[in-house]
Amino acid sequence: MNLISNFIDFLYPKTSLISGERIDDENSNEFINDFELNSLKRVTPSDLIDLSIKTDSDYSYSYFTFYENDDFSKLIYMLKYGGMKKLGEFLGEISGAGLKTFIEDELNTWFDYIIPVPLYKTKLRERGYNQSEYIGRGVSKATGIGIIPDLATRVRHTTTQTKLSREERIKNVKNAFEINSFNKDKIKGKKIIIADDVVTTGSTMNELVKVLQLADASEILCFSIAMAR
Repeated sequence: MNLISNFIDFLYPKTSLISGERIDDENSNEFINDFELNSLKRVTPSDLIDLSIKTDSDYSYSYFTFYENDDFSKLIYMLKYGGMKKLGEFLGEISGAGLKTFIEDELNTWFDYIIPVPLYKTKLRERGYNQSEYIGRGVSKATGIGIIPDLATRVRHTTTQTKLSREERIKNVKNAFEINSFNKDKIKGKKIIIADDVVTTGSTMNELVKVLQLADASEILCFSIAMAR
C-alpha cells in the first residue's frame, strides 16, 4: 500500500492550496507548506475585544484573521466550495489548540459540548458536508471536548450573507435555528462551544446563541477559526 501511495505522490505530488508550490514529505500537513501556515495572520488582543463586542455569548475566540482575497481566504474557499472537508478538521485542530490555551489561561471554566453551526438541508445536500462540523471535529481533537453535530438544526433557508449589511444579516438569519427535540435535555445547565468557519458581524452566531440561551444553556462560547477584518 505504501509503495502505491508513494508512486501516486511521485506522479501527482501534493501542492499548497495557497501558493501551488510542492509540499515536501517532511511538511506537517498535506494542505499548505509550514512556512505558509506560520505566515497566516493571527488575531491580536484588540481583535478579540472587537469579537466580544460582536457576539452575544459569554465568551468568544478566533485564531486567524480573514481579509478578503488574502491567503487565508483561499483556504476558506476550498473548505466551503472545493470539497475539502478534511481541511476543516486540520484548521479546527490548529485553532482548537489556541482555544484550549485561551480557556485554560483566561477562563475559570470548562465546557461540556461543541456544536457546529448547522447548514440548511438543501445546502447540506448540495455541498455534501457541513464545514463547521469538520471544524468542530478538529477542535474536539485539540481540546478533548465532545462534539454533538445534530444538537441544533437550521429550519429556514437563508441567502448568502457575503454582500449583506449587518442589519440585513440579522434579518436574514432571524428564527433560522431550532434545537432538535431529542437533544433539549442535553442543553440545560451545560456549557457549550459553538463552532464556525468565519465570524463577520456575528449575526449567525448570535441567532444560535439566542436559541441555546432559551434552552437554558449555562454558558456559551462563540468560536471560529477566523474573524473577518
